[in-house]
Formats: sequence, structure tokens, C-alpha cells
Amino acid sequence: MTSDVFTHPWLGGLFGDAQAEAIWSPDRQIAHMLCVEAAYTRALGTVGAVPQDKATRAARVIETLEPDIEALRRATARDGLPVPDLVRQIKIAVGADADAVHAGMTSQDVLDTALTLTLRELNTLYADRLNSLSTALANLIERYGAVQIMGRTRMQAPLPIAFAQRASGWSAPITAHAARLASLRPSVECLQLGGPVGDRATLGPQADAIASDMAARLGLSNPPAAWHTQREGLADYAGLLSRITGTLGKMGQDICLMAQQGINEMQISGGGGSSAMPHKQNPVLAELLITLARFNATQVSAMHHALVHEQDRSGAAWALEWMILPQMTKATARCLAATQDLCARITVTSGHGGR
Repeated sequence: MTSDVFTHPWLGGLFGDAQAEAIWSPDRQIAHMLCVEAAYTRALGTVGAVPQDKATRAARVIETLEPDIEALRRATARDGLPVPDLVRQIKIAVGADADAVHAGMTSQDVLDTALTLTLRELNTLYADRLNSLSTALANLIERYGAVQIMGRTRMQAPLPIAFAQRASGWSAPITAHAARLASLRPSVECLQLGGPVGDRATLGPQADAIASDMAARLGLSNPPAAWHTQREGLADYAGLLSRITGTLGKMGQDICLMAQQGINEMQISGGGGSSAMPHKQNPVLAELLITLARFNATQVSAMHHALVHEQDRSGAAWALEWMILPQMTKATARCLAATQDLCARITVTSGHGGR
């Protein structure tokens, strides 16, 4: 049993998104951390900080390591994060070449860069789904755009409008969100490399060369300095996630009202059954969009709290981010998928409201 609605045995059927969950899976997270460690070791060899052959041997071991997850769990309870024990396990596996492992890096470099690799996968998923949703909404407008429905201002019925007018209000922000995501990606899909206090001093005079090589290997942007305590990019990203789900929540709210008995401007096929009233068909997917929008809107404030890092590193603010951002990304993925599904279930009619 789990209290997480995204992975819950039955609530996960409503809230869960298999692709997003796979991206956040423990195996994928470990793979990203090992990828970061291997890229760093190879970069040390490239710039001559350690012998090239030693770096190559060590990186190959890192890339194929299968860490002891239970040991990582116990160590995280003690250390507050998994990297110290992961590095211990790597060095044991690497053996004589252990001086080519992690030297000069810090745990935050590993975890933050692994996070950016995760966000890159999620962003590709979001971009694809935003594009598909734009197409689905365009098809909906093409099919039903000329149907007359009642325009409603402040929940009252002033004058009829074409369905296309309301649906265009749903679709226009989707295009803007896709453009904003594209522009934001370099600032969140970026290398973190600062060393113990964020100044790269422990990496020596070749620090910038190491960072450049490492970023190229990982396919990430390479900021000029570490961003250990500068989390504004992630806060902006969380804000975008909330804006995406907010747009979809508004659409869900409209659909619920349009499908309301007595209004009947829209029918939604499939699902929504009642245990006590078989004549009812509840707008479950539309309601889900509202729920997920409100969930993400609530989480944004926590991401803003996570901006407050004391001095040169915070364990408290950083850990808060771990709790919040994954949930927001899962909610966004599910919201996009559910909206596309909903578009395929909609039939628009002229209805009876306001006549």
C-alpha cells in the first residue's frame, strides 16, 4: 500500500502516468547518477587531470555498476542523501583506479545534474504531448467550431457564441506554453558542477575545461558557474508546470459546466459511472484536470520556499524541492494525457441552456 496517489494500487488508475513514472523510477535515477559520475571521470581523463587509460577503465566500471540499493537506503538515513555511499560503492568496484572517481565534485553536483537529465526526458514528453494536444483541439474546433452554444459571463447567459470561440480560448495558451517550454529548457537542462562550496576551486585550473567536456558528454547546457543555491530556474519551471495545468484545469471546468444536466452543450463518452445512480455519467476526466491544476498551483508556493537557501548550501530547502518537483511533473504529465483523451470523448451540441 502507498499513500502516493500517482502510484497507488487503484487511485493510480486515475492519477498515474506510466511514462512519467518510468522517468522517475529508482533504476532510472540511479542510472542518471552513474552517468554523471562516469562523465566526470572521463572528463578528468580528457583534460589530463588523471591518466586517460585510468579514467577510461574507471568510467567503464561506473557505467555497468549495479549498486546495493538497500545500502543506499540505510546510508541516506544517516547522510541525508545517497551520493556518499554510492561513491563508496563505486570506489570499491573501481579498485586501483579509485582516484579517478568523484575527486573535486560534491554530492549536489551529482544529484542536481541527474535531476536535469530527468527533466530533459520529461520536457521531451511534455513537448510531444503539447503538440499532440494542439492538434486534438484543432480537430475539435474543425469538427464542432460552428455549433452555437451559449456564451456565459459571470455564470450568466448573455448571448450565443460559436463553440470555436470558447475552444480557441483553450487552445491558444497551449501554443504559448510549448514556446515557453522550449525557451526554458536550456536553463533547467544544465550541468551542475561547483565542488564543495560552489567555486570549482577543488577542480583546479582545468575546472572550466572539465565542465565543458562533461556537459558535452551529457548533452546539457554549460552555465559559467555553479547554481547550487540559485534555484530560480527550477522555480520558473515549476511555475510553467502550474500554468500548463491551470490552462487545462480551466478547460476541464468549462467542460464540466457544459456537460451539466440542463445545459447539455456537451456529452462525454465512456466512464463516469455511479454506484447508486446508474443514470448518471460523471465528467471524471474533466474533474481530474481541475484537481491536478489546483494541486500544482498549491505546490508552486513550496517551490518558492525552496528558493531560500542559507549561505552556500541548504539541506532543508534542497530536500523540500525533492518532495515537491517530482509530484508536480507527474501531475503535469497526467493532466496533458487526460486532456488529449478527453478531447477524443467530446461531442458538442447546441444544448438547451439559456434558450
